[in-house]
Amino acid sequence: MAASRHNLLGLSLHQLSEFAERLGEKRYRGKQLFEWLYAKGAESFADMTTLSKATRERLEESACIEHVAIASQHQSHDDATTKFLVTLHDGLNVESVLIPPRIAFRSGDAENDDEQRRLTLCISSQAGCPLDCKFCATATMGFLRNLTAGEIISQVLQIRKAAHRPITNIVFMGMGEPMMNYENVMTAVEILISGLNIAARRITISTAGWADHIRRMADDGCKAKLAVSLHSAVDETRAMLMPINKKYNLDQLAASIEYYHATTKKRVTYEYIFFDGINDTEHEVARLIKFARRVPCKVNIIPFHSIAFTGVQGIGSQLRPSPKMNAIADRLREANLSVFVRSNAGEDIAAACGQLVVKTERQRARQTRIFDRTAVGQ
Repeated sequence: MAASRHNLLGLSLHQLSEFAERLGEKRYRGKQLFEWLYAKGAESFADMTTLSKATRERLEESACIEHVAIASQHQSHDDATTKFLVTLHDGLNVESVLIPPRIAFRSGDAENDDEQRRLTLCISSQAGCPLDCKFCATATMGFLRNLTAGEIISQVLQIRKAAHRPITNIVFMGMGEPMMNYENVMTAVEILISGLNIAARRITISTAGWADHIRRMADDGCKAKLAVSLHSAVDETRAMLMPINKKYNLDQLAASIEYYHATTKKRVTYEYIFFDGINDTEHEVARLIKFARRVPCKVNIIPFHSIAFTGVQGIGSQLRPSPKMNAIADRLREANLSVFVRSNAGEDIAAACGQLVVKTERQRARQTRIFDRTAVGQ
């Protein structure tokens, strides 16, 4: 992309209108660009047939439409979940996962839930992640950079085209911490709602607990739903699993969630993986029940996908799925909590966060080492 050409993908309606004016066009051209880019998915200015030839020529000179590329896709033989390896313009890779209808949950609890009847896309907001959660493959990569709003939106547009059907639910639960890329994520949410016509109630932003931006999300009137990756309601346990708890402990997190609910009147989703002997004890479950009762919520229990293949050391190498998961789910329901058990969707294609990228990068590194050794031998 030439330095003088501005990538329009990821610009909001207001930003596109301002760009049109700078180009010497009327502001309504911004609305036309917005519709062509997002609703119609145009990938070139030549496709924008409602614009005059002169306007399209000016756009070609000063702007571009830069998409991410789908490097590969892998479909599960078990449940048709599809994982996409997505390459950014600088060669970094991220992941997106397309989850077909009626397999999001493996229990009957969600038979009538909207998500069961929808095509859900899980997207990334960062390349890598700085938060070092001990159960996540993405954490082993470290932090590389934030995605732009255009790269976030392009995941949706490119996979919508590959899927040959509308995507109805978006979850920011892929690689990275969305709240640490707040402005770009919120711009993307605005475009998803007004440009791609995805209902706000079908967009979920998942955070590991960035309390300040949970409050900001409420103050900004963000229409998307909030999910919190919790995994323990005991400070010592959560800090061991999720170092972010040292920055925002459970009292601070709970206060931000209470503020969010008081401001928005929306319930919160808590995401939970139960680990054998760590957060599945009676004490841990009792504390979860107490924490979850602070605001209206639902609890999504997620199966654990091992990250042993990354060579992770310490607590991450010791984590095992809890055999008590179903019994704990029943206990939570007895406490009058709304509980859903996620399916093991896409396990045969490394569908958990970060797994495909890490495996791909490790394979590439091995191939490079083999090539280097061969070259030296020659």
